[in-house]
Amino acid sequence: MHTSDDGHAPQGPAGANTQARGAYAAGRARKAVIVQTATELFGSTGFHSVSMLDVAAACGISRAGLLHHFPSKELLLTAVLAERDAADEALFRWSNADDADGRPWLARLVELVEFNATRPELIRLFAVLSAEATAPQHPAHDYFVGRYQGTRRGGRDAFRRAQQAGVLAAGADPERLAIELIALMDGLQVQWLLEPERVDMAATIRGWLDGVLTAPLPSSASMPSPSEQRTP
Repeated sequence: MHTSDDGHAPQGPAGANTQARGAYAAGRARKAVIVQTATELFGSTGFHSVSMLDVAAACGISRAGLLHHFPSKELLLTAVLAERDAADEALFRWSNADDADGRPWLARLVELVEFNATRPELIRLFAVLSAEATAPQHPAHDYFVGRYQGTRRGGRDAFRRAQQAGVLAAGADPERLAIELIALMDGLQVQWLLEPERVDMAATIRGWLDGVLTAPLPSSASMPSPSEQRTP
């Protein structure tokens, strides 16, 4: 066997590829830990109150090591928000083709709220950052503006389908109901964070929807499973 000048056997293409895959996997795992840690820190004390050094220390790495993966705190925040959206999208999937009256969309939303109660760090992150991001100069300002616009649009369209199908209370305004639904969700999140044992977010939202719909929400068993549905 030939050896290199340093006494080690030369590395062939297969060995190099294996090493590259291992390094890539390790890098992805490290980035996942950083994003999870940043999620917890941003959610507990806010974006502006956390430094990159704080994140690095909590991850057990150097600041230089952190900057290797995320060169700026703004990019780290973007990754945190993208991870939150990816987690929600994996759970909250639907097809408008299977939603003739808007109720399946609303039922999925209740399911998402119910599942979020098992992820307090994400609820806390959203509550803290959405309040901070009302300042136009905040790096997540545009993100939250777009997120609220999208959620209002989804709710409005669901209530409009319910109205057209005759399962929405007479005289109800889909646009106003969408705004009220979001306000209820956000307010419940804060109350739940303060007293989780006394506030049932999903049950409260389901009860509110029962008051504006003239037909009950479908059960999970009657709706297509997430794997059978496609993202709108």
